[in-house]
Amino acid sequence: MMTSVGVVGLGAMGSSLASRLEACGHEVRTWNRTPPGDTTPADVARASEIVFLLVSDPEALAAVTEGDEGVAAGCDSETTVVQMSTVSPAAVKRLTGALPKGTGLLDAPVHGPGAAVEAGEVAIFAGGDPALVERWRPLLSELGTTVATGPIGSGTAAKLVVNASLFGVLGVLGESVALADRLGLDREVAFDVLATTPIAAAAERRRPAIEAGDYPSRFGLPLALKDAELISEAAGDSDLRLIEAARTWLADAEAEDPDRDYTAILAQILQPPK
Repeated sequence: MMTSVGVVGLGAMGSSLASRLEACGHEVRTWNRTPPGDTTPADVARASEIVFLLVSDPEALAAVTEGDEGVAAGCDSETTVVQMSTVSPAAVKRLTGALPKGTGLLDAPVHGPGAAVEAGEVAIFAGGDPALVERWRPLLSELGTTVATGPIGSGTAAKLVVNASLFGVLGVLGESVALADRLGLDREVAFDVLATTPIAAAAERRRPAIEAGDYPSRFGLPLALKDAELISEAAGDSDLRLIEAARTWLADAEAEDPDRDYTAILAQILQPPK
């Protein structure tokens, strides 16, 4: 069944999502902050049954949802808003307060690259009213697999946990290879050894990039560092030493060359001492 869909935010993920839903036969309206157009986020919301938000950070989320031209201004009790950005729990709470009473809200960040969105193979962590999750599960299933996580805020929590694990595994992989180098272990042997460990899949997947020294940007370092900082903020006074170490590697890599992929923390770890 065709659904009128709005997509606000046309970065890599938003563009891929819009393309996927259009290919599935839905009527898709889009809005992006650049270049400026004649429509507004509110216009997109008024014309849509469901509006997906895919923006870069908490500040961008507030900018596109609040005010006279924001998404909230175009919503009513017939509208469902799906917040898919990686933001903070506080930003989701702020969005909840900005929407008109009766507007449906799903806190549903997405995990996977843009190519996975277009293939319908991402994971969607959906927090919100179980009945609303079920209502929209058929549409969400066209994008990938939906995991119901609990109340509003739990989807964002799940995404931060996932990204913490991604950054942590990369840090462990990089430091393991660096240790092998320091101990004089041949790289071929080092990867054979890592193939017997819990990080075998990560080692196999990242080996070509390590060997080529090439880290083309898909999930850019600035966005990854933003996510790591959101994780640290959300962790509060929890003693998460490994996550903090991964954050510092991301910060160092971003400071050296922000145009690389987040996996370039491997290059940062493996570069010769200065």
